[in-house]
Amino acid sequence: MTRTKRSPDFILLLVLLILLSLGIVMVFSSSLWYATLPPFNDTFYFLRKQLTWAVIGIVTMIAFMNYDYWRLKRWAGPLLIAGLGLLAVVLIPGVGVTKLGAQRWLNLGPLSFQPAEFVKLCLVIFIAYGLSGRLEKVKSSWLGMLPFLFLAALSGGLILLEPDLGTAVTVVGTIFIMLFAAGARIGNLALIGLLGLGAVGAAILVEPYRLHRFLAFMDPEKDPQGAGWHILNSLMSLGSGGFLGTGLGRGHAKYLWVPERHTDFIFAIIGEELGFIGASLVIFLFIILIWRGFRAAVTAPDSFGALLATGIISGIGVQVIINIGVVTSSLPITGITLPFISFGGNSLVFSLASMGILLNISRFSVYK
Repeated sequence: MTRTKRSPDFILLLVLLILLSLGIVMVFSSSLWYATLPPFNDTFYFLRKQLTWAVIGIVTMIAFMNYDYWRLKRWAGPLLIAGLGLLAVVLIPGVGVTKLGAQRWLNLGPLSFQPAEFVKLCLVIFIAYGLSGRLEKVKSSWLGMLPFLFLAALSGGLILLEPDLGTAVTVVGTIFIMLFAAGARIGNLALIGLLGLGAVGAAILVEPYRLHRFLAFMDPEKDPQGAGWHILNSLMSLGSGGFLGTGLGRGHAKYLWVPERHTDFIFAIIGEELGFIGASLVIFLFIILIWRGFRAAVTAPDSFGALLATGIISGIGVQVIINIGVVTSSLPITGITLPFISFGGNSLVFSLASMGILLNISRFSVYK
């Protein structure tokens, strides 16, 4: 197949860089007070780390933007094996590092590595490769989907054991969308969706803290000092910003009220300091990003590129929906970051790497 290489999608790249820049500013603003406390004792602690990871992520993105995406096929199997292996290793007592009750990290010298972020990208590459060679089987029967459903259950189950319900839902939701894009029957997908919802419900019921969070989501005012604390303070932070916001750096909720102010709940700080206008702008930028991502998928020159682009942008989209849904109390609380905005090195680097692949796919788009 003859492929014509063009410049990457300029709008996609521009929106991505705007989101990344906004994220760096908001990480600094939201962490300004928290960073002065022990053990950090450094006003610029989180800003410095986020800038470092952003530079590493941009270099990685540029590398993948110039690495022709179909060459990833040869790495699909080894990457998946490595990713699933690391997901298993992180669960070994004494090997995986536990923070805030979750065993999700591996220590690599001075750095912490989160295998779940790595495996999200590995799964998308492998499943895009696998689906592109089984399109007719996927369209015609259950048997064509079984290997990918098995991978969804295996990876989602391992991530759930950490525990990390939000990332597990993101991974399974991404695979579901990729199956839809590959032409799987609607009836089969509907049944899979119902089974998935049942699995999420079971995961909530078997863990007391998840059930407590779900009940707090239904009525946060019943436990305002406990499980309802996150939700109520997040909503108050969003609401206190009004239309124009209190001004960058002038919010109050980040001092004592909103937990995880620079990570999972950074959108609440955006709502307070930049107001309805700023929060709406962030959502609008993500809508453009997702639109351009799916445009790259639709205009890709082959099924592998189309499915790879679909998986990448679907993963970003699902994560955005979950994060903003949690912050606005539209969904029960689960720990998941806002892509390109929240503080976090692993998430930022792998998200930018995946966008580099997406930008590379856009370079070969077939314009109609």
